Amino acid sequence: MIRSADRTRTGAPAAAADLWWQTPPAPPDVQQGLSSAQVATLLQQWGPNRFVETRTPPVWLQFIGHFRNPLVLILLVASTLSALLGEFTNFFIINVIVLLSVTLDLAQEHRAQRAAEMLRQSIALSTRVLRDGTEQSIPLTELVPGDLVLLKAGDLVPADGIVIEARDCFVNQSVLTGESGPSEKRVEVPADACDIQSATHAMFMGSSVLSGSAKLLIVRTGAATEMGSIAGHLGQPATLTAFDIGTRRFNALIMRLTMLMVLIVLLMSLLSHKPWAESFLFALALAVGLTPELLPMVVSVTLARGALRMAREKVIVKRQTAISDLGAMDVLCTDKTGTLTEAKISMQSHVDPLGADSARVLELAYLNSWFESGLHNPMDVAILEHETIDTRDWRKIDEVPFDFERRRVSVLLEKNSARTLVVKGAPADILRACLYYENAGNTLLLDDDGLATVRATCDALEDEGFRVLAIACKAVPPDHPHAVVDDESALVLAGFAAFLDPPKASAGDTLRSLAELGVSIKVLTGDSERVTQHIFHALQLPIEAVVLGSDIEKLDDIALQARTETANLFCRLNPSQKGRVIAALRARGHVVGYLGDGINDAPSLQAADVGLSVDTAVDIAKAAADMILLQKDLNVLQLAVLEGRRTVGNVMKYLMMGTSSNFGNMFSMAGAALFLPFLPMKSVQILLNNILYDLSEVAIPFDAVDNDELNRPLPLDITLVRDFMWVIGPVSSVFDLLTFWILLRLFNANEALFQTGWFIESLCTQVLVIFVIRTRGNPLRSRPHPLLITSSIAVVLLAIALPYTALGVYFGFTPPPASFFGVLTLLVMSYLWVVEGIKQRFFRHRPPMLYASVVPRRRG
Repeated sequence: MIRSADRTRTGAPAAAADLWWQTPPAPPDVQQGLSSAQVATLLQQWGPNRFVETRTPPVWLQFIGHFRNPLVLILLVASTLSALLGEFTNFFIINVIVLLSVTLDLAQEHRAQRAAEMLRQSIALSTRVLRDGTEQSIPLTELVPGDLVLLKAGDLVPADGIVIEARDCFVNQSVLTGESGPSEKRVEVPADACDIQSATHAMFMGSSVLSGSAKLLIVRTGAATEMGSIAGHLGQPATLTAFDIGTRRFNALIMRLTMLMVLIVLLMSLLSHKPWAESFLFALALAVGLTPELLPMVVSVTLARGALRMAREKVIVKRQTAISDLGAMDVLCTDKTGTLTEAKISMQSHVDPLGADSARVLELAYLNSWFESGLHNPMDVAILEHETIDTRDWRKIDEVPFDFERRRVSVLLEKNSARTLVVKGAPADILRACLYYENAGNTLLLDDDGLATVRATCDALEDEGFRVLAIACKAVPPDHPHAVVDDESALVLAGFAAFLDPPKASAGDTLRSLAELGVSIKVLTGDSERVTQHIFHALQLPIEAVVLGSDIEKLDDIALQARTETANLFCRLNPSQKGRVIAALRARGHVVGYLGDGINDAPSLQAADVGLSVDTAVDIAKAAADMILLQKDLNVLQLAVLEGRRTVGNVMKYLMMGTSSNFGNMFSMAGAALFLPFLPMKSVQILLNNILYDLSEVAIPFDAVDNDELNRPLPLDITLVRDFMWVIGPVSSVFDLLTFWILLRLFNANEALFQTGWFIESLCTQVLVIFVIRTRGNPLRSRPHPLLITSSIAVVLLAIALPYTALGVYFGFTPPPASFFGVLTLLVMSYLWVVEGIKQRFFRHRPPMLYASVVPRRRG
C-alpha cells in the first residue's frame, strides 16, 4: 500500500525539500494492481486527482457572487442612496431589478454549467490502469496513490510516480524543467537523484510520453504532485480572452457614461435651483436607466445555447468564451491529413534509389516500424499492414526515438550476432545523413550525381501525390551497445517507401464554402511541398504561394508577418515553425484557429485564438484544445463557425439595442430637466420603464441571426456598439423632444399627463425598435423568434394599459386622451422608419470589421 504521509486530506503539497523519489516505495502486486475496495478507501482518504478539490459552492454563495458584477454594483449604490433619502419605492423597484437580473443570471448559468459539465464529461481525459488484475480505463480524477498506470506514446502523465517497467520510454517534461529535449525514463534508480531532471526513474504530472511505453506506480496525486505544488504557489489568474476584454471595455464605457450623465444632471439642477434631493434621485434613476442589467444573463444564456447547438453539430466546447473567438475566426490553420485527405493511408510501392521495386526496402521499413516503440503513425500502420515479414530472427537492442527536429526514427537490431541500425524518416533529413546508396546490390558513394539521381526518384513519387519515407541502414560492430543520435551518420540509402492518402472528395467544396464565409485556410504541414501541391491541384484549389520551413528560419518576425499574408501552403515545418506562423498571423490582426491532433500540435493549439482538436487525438492535444470535434471533418467545423457567429450576433444585438435606446432616452431626460418646471419623468417611473424594457429583451438569446451576418467573421466589436449608440441615440432624443412639444403644445399637458405620455412613447419606441435593429437587412424580411415577439408586444400593451390601473395611479400616471394614441402611432411609425434608414446608411458606409486579436491567450 502506498502512503502519502506528508499529504493532508485536501492534498496540500509537500515541502520542496522532500525529494520523495529518492526513496521509492515497494510496489504492490504488479500483476493485479489495487483492488476495488482499496481504491474506494484511498479515494475517500486522499480525494480526487486534481490540484484543488473543486466543490460546487452552495446556491446562496453563488447568488451572492453575482453581486460583484460592476453593472449590479451601480444599481446597489443607487438603491442604497434611495433608501437613505427616504425614497423607499425607488429602493424597492431597484432591488426588484437587481433580484430579477441576478436570479435570471444564476438560473441560466446553473443550467449552462450542468449542460457544459455533461458535455465535458463526454470528452474527459482518461488513463489506463491495472486494477483487480485487469486493464481498465478510468477518468484521471479517480486515480489514487498505489495505482499502476499503463502509459504509451501520446499519453499525458496523470500523476507523480515511480517507473517500474519501461520500454524505450522518452518523455517531454519541459513544463516542469524547461528542458528542450526529451528525457529517457528507466527502472534503475540513479545514484544521485537530487532534482526532477536527474530523477530518471520517476515521472511527473504534466509530462507527456513522446515514445515507448511504461508502467508507472502512482505515489502522489492532485495538489501533492510537483505540478500541483507549482500551481498552488503561483496562483495567478488566467489571462483574459478577447471576449473578456470586450465585455470589460463595454462595462467601462457604461460606467463612464453613467458618471458623466449623473454629473450633468446634478449640475443642471443646481443651475436651475431645483430641489437637490429630488434632482439627485432623478440622476440616480438615469444611472439605473443606462445600466444593461441583463447583460450577464444574456451572455450566459447565449453562450450556453451556442455550446449546446454546437454539441448537436458534433463539436464539444471546453471553453465557452471560445465560441466568440470561433465566430470571429478569419484564418484556419490545419494539417492536410484527415482534413484535405481521407486519412486512409496505404503503402503503394517500395523502391530502391533508382526507382526499381525493392523487397529489401520493404523489409527494412517493416523492421523499423515493428520494433519502434513510439506512437505508430498512419504510415507505420500502412507498412505493417502491407505485408507480413518474419521478425523472429531479429532482436531489438536500442532505439533513438522520433523527434520533430531530426524527423526520423532509428532502431538498433541484431541478427545472427550482426548488428544493424535501421533508420526511417523524411527524405530530406535522411539524405543529409547518408554517405552511400544501394544500387543493384552494390553500395555506391552518394556523390553529387548520385544525389541528383535519388532526389529525382523521390521527386517523381511526390509529384504523383505519394507521401514518401526514405529508408536507410548502417552496419555497426557486434558489441555496439546503444543507439544514439550521432550514429545517424554515414548511412546507406536503401530506397523509398511511397504511400497514398487520397484527397477527400468533399474537401474542395468545403474550403470554397469557408472562403465564402470569410475564413481562409492555411495548410501547415511537415510533409513535402510537392505532395501538398498535388493535393491542392486534385481538389482544384488555388495555390497562392508556398513557404518552406527552411524559408521561415531565414525570416525575422516582421518579414514572416508579411509572408503569411501572401502564402497559403507552409510545408516541411517543425512545431516551433508552426507556432511562428500562427503568431505572425495574429500579429497581423487575424483571429486564428488551429486544428490538430498530434503530439506536436499542442504548442500550436495553445498559440492560436481557438484550439481545435478531435476526439481521436492524443491526450496532450485534447488537453490543449478549446473545442473538440467528434469528427475530423471541415464540414463539421463549418457548421461550428456558423454557430459561433450566431452566438456572437445575439450578444451584439442586445448591446446595440440596449445602449442606443437607453442612451437616447436618458439624454432626453437630462436635457428636458433644463427647461421644464418639473421632472420629465419621476425617478420611480424611470425605474419602471427600465425594468419593463429589460423584460421585453429576455428572449434575445433565442432569436435568429440573419444569414447575411453569418457570411463574414463576427467579433464582439465594442467600437461598433459605441458608434451605433452615438448615431441612433440622438435620433431617439430628437423624437423625444418632438413628443415633449406635442404634449405641451397640442395637449397642454400638466406634470402627470406629460410624464404619462412620455413614459408610454419612450417605452413603445425603444421596445418596438428592437424589430428594426435586430437585423441589418429589411426588418420585414427577417422573422423574429416568437418569444421575442410575445415579450415585446406584451410590454407595449402593458405600458398602454398601466395608466388605467390602480398601480398606474400609484406611480403617478393619469389616463391620456384618446387622441394621444393616434399621435403616438404616428410618432412610433415615423421613428421606426427614420431609424431603419439611418441604420441602413450606417452599415452601408461602415468598412468591414477587422478584429485584431491582440489579447494574450488564456491558459490557466
